[in-house]
Amino acid sequence: MHARVGLEETVGEACSSGQSRMPQTLELIEVDGKQLEDLLRRVEQSLDEQDSLLVRRVFESYAYVSDLVEDKNTSIRRLRELFFGSRTEKTDAVTGRKTSKPEPGEESTGASKDSEPKPHSPGHGRNGSEAYRGGTWIDVAHPSLIAGDACPACEEGTVYDKPPGVLVRITGQPPLAAKIYQLEKLRCHLCGQVFTAPAPEAAGDQKYDATAGSMIGLLKYGSGLPFHRLDGLQADLGVPLPASTQWGIVQAVAANIKPAFDELIRQAAQGEVLHNDDTTVKILELMGDQGRQEPLADATGDEDVADHRKGLFTSGVVALRDDHRVALFFSGRRHAGENLAQVLKHRVESLPPPIQMCDALSRNLPGELPTILGHCLAHARRRFVDVYERFPEPCRHLLESLAVVYRNDAIARSRRLSPEDRLRFHQESSGPTMQDLHDWLKRQLDEKQVEPNSSLGGAITYMLKHWDRLTLFLRQAGAPLDNNVCERALKKAILHRKNALFYKTRNGAWVGDLFMSLIYTCQLNRANPFDYMTELQRHADQLASSPQLWMPWNYREALA
Repeated sequence: MHARVGLEETVGEACSSGQSRMPQTLELIEVDGKQLEDLLRRVEQSLDEQDSLLVRRVFESYAYVSDLVEDKNTSIRRLRELFFGSRTEKTDAVTGRKTSKPEPGEESTGASKDSEPKPHSPGHGRNGSEAYRGGTWIDVAHPSLIAGDACPACEEGTVYDKPPGVLVRITGQPPLAAKIYQLEKLRCHLCGQVFTAPAPEAAGDQKYDATAGSMIGLLKYGSGLPFHRLDGLQADLGVPLPASTQWGIVQAVAANIKPAFDELIRQAAQGEVLHNDDTTVKILELMGDQGRQEPLADATGDEDVADHRKGLFTSGVVALRDDHRVALFFSGRRHAGENLAQVLKHRVESLPPPIQMCDALSRNLPGELPTILGHCLAHARRRFVDVYERFPEPCRHLLESLAVVYRNDAIARSRRLSPEDRLRFHQESSGPTMQDLHDWLKRQLDEKQVEPNSSLGGAITYMLKHWDRLTLFLRQAGAPLDNNVCERALKKAILHRKNALFYKTRNGAWVGDLFMSLIYTCQLNRANPFDYMTELQRHADQLASSPQLWMPWNYREALA
């Protein structure tokens, strides 16, 4: 153990009235592990076993926290989770109250109603055989009977077909397996001619199959498994695959499937609703002296409009179009709004302006390109969640009011309402609640019930300032409540950042953006990303000539 212990230095003696001395300074002294162990041994001799164990744990906890504080990578959030545990922003968890939730299809006007216990969500528990869509299905015929044969038991009836019985068997295998073909060679002892057995057709003509590139890309950019970890795992399993080789494979794959990424950008530009936000990223080529000397150029070679900006970001754009979702990622010095503007340049001019959902930061705006702007209700709500412990009553009122709106939105989804019907439903069911909330927020400031400069006053001011854009769902058909779909998308980039820490070059960042975009778009549209990327490689020529036929939601039709 190693810790810093604070000692209070006091000036003067305690006064005769018995008042305690006031601490003037705090001196930090270094205590190494040997000193602490010696102290703990003396404590154990004078205290009983239970008390000495408690003292030891206190010292160990203090030393652990001291090490965390000294670690430059330790965030305030990590310390808060260490002391208070991770938090959820659900209304029930924040307020400590159980709120009744209406069954799907039930009207909600804000009043609590008794309902039956909520059924278990799909996906919890055992999976049925239909869940194994990626498995190999094998038909097994009865060894002695076919439909129409006489019954061997009673010898009077006939047997007929029934739904088959199902057995699921799951086997393990390395992420990437290898097949080694040993081609027999024969040599003439007289003329020296060598005759080699031809390779079987299944061997192919490439060392690394298309499935290898798909699996490496999926593990690296879909599941956050760095190249060096996969390198170690493959070596342990007897199928070595060096990290440098993995990079060469995914780089070649990215060049082949780039037309699909370009088409995703074009498809996203035509979307009815576009979500955008960004998070930080590290690209070593753009950091330090080298980054200051060279302006940023994107994958096409065009200089970035923000070549003097020091910050580096991964922007996420999620577009909704014709019941399909497209996820795009862009890493570099551009902010989310600038990347959205690059996407919207591909939008057909005859289309009306799209709905844009983001938080209230100005850097999320796409410049002069017109959009119908809405702000994220979850961001505004989070400000009240953060101060709930200090202002429980007013925060509870707001959280429970917004819970009504989110329940109504869930009802609209369960009924599969059209955008126009959803708008009317929200106007009727959520409109009065939001109007009452707006009046209540104004009273808090107008009647000086809340100090404007306090954290609660700041949350209220933020919500009133952006009220029109926070309530776009009450005026615009199809407008979402929040930007959570983009926040979830950015978790892909954050997962990669936590595991791989950085990209080495701009090209490496572009390859990562391409794979993340294709993988997450497949997941949003319930397509198999492994199969999809494999087919893109195997049909690279067709993909280049007609990329619109090879989107994740229709590539099976292109194969047919």
